[in-house]
Amino acid sequence: MVNSSVQYTSYYESLPAPDDESDGRDYFRPTEATLSVWAPTIQHGGPPAGLLMRALLRCAPDPDQHFTRVTTEILGPIGLGVNRVRVRVLRPGRQITLIGADLEVQQPDGGFRLAAQSIGWRMRTADSGPIERAPLPALAAGPDDVDSQIGVTADESLGVDWGTIGFIGTVRSARTEGRTGDTPAVWLRPAIDLVAGEQIADLESIFTVLDVANGLGTRLRPDEWSWMNTDTTVHLITKPRGPWLGIDADMATGAHGFGATFADLYDADGFIGRSAQTVLLNKQGGS
Repeated sequence: MVNSSVQYTSYYESLPAPDDESDGRDYFRPTEATLSVWAPTIQHGGPPAGLLMRALLRCAPDPDQHFTRVTTEILGPIGLGVNRVRVRVLRPGRQITLIGADLEVQQPDGGFRLAAQSIGWRMRTADSGPIERAPLPALAAGPDDVDSQIGVTADESLGVDWGTIGFIGTVRSARTEGRTGDTPAVWLRPAIDLVAGEQIADLESIFTVLDVANGLGTRLRPDEWSWMNTDTTVHLITKPRGPWLGIDADMATGAHGFGATFADLYDADGFIGRSAQTVLLNKQGGS
């Protein structure tokens, strides 16, 4: 693996659609900045989620609606071949709209396999300021109040480099006091572009790093266990502002090989929502 934070400036490069393409798919080449820490042949779940959010935002945009719930399903390993994304309105409406996006990865034989998909509900916006209430106050320190670094942790004794390799080596992070479980809360934002040459939108930035909640909330050692998530569901109560996402996460592990990670989410202004991820637990060296 390479230190992608040094060698790469984006997670994806936009590609022209083939001449025979007629259904509006967008094509991308993933860079090694997307790499997972679990294997050098697959992408971390974060960049694909950001790419799918990019598609959701660009599909039939309506300035009077905002995304309130987004679920991203990881249907299989997201490889490093050409990625293509298709998006469509599943349920149009003036008050609520449902949009779906699919991410397919090119296989060695030239065909494409569905690897991930996102479904997002948009709701019309209105003035509910008089009844505004967040269940928790803002984090103790905002992203501009604490020192930040590239990567999350580079503790080599864990057997996996969580600080510099692949995707984790392309995020800027800052720690502050958390309230969920006994792990700190962490501010995150991508340090590079989502798509080369494009200005990243706030929701794209947030969804690119949100998958990391599964790693931040754990107490397990990656040289003893793996805890790969199959999905991420996010409920938002407001329009996030800025590229930073504050994640205060805790992973619950059951006795039958699966668990879940739950996280409170923040922007620089305060609480913005919650996420949940289903986790498949495997003892390293086992099945």
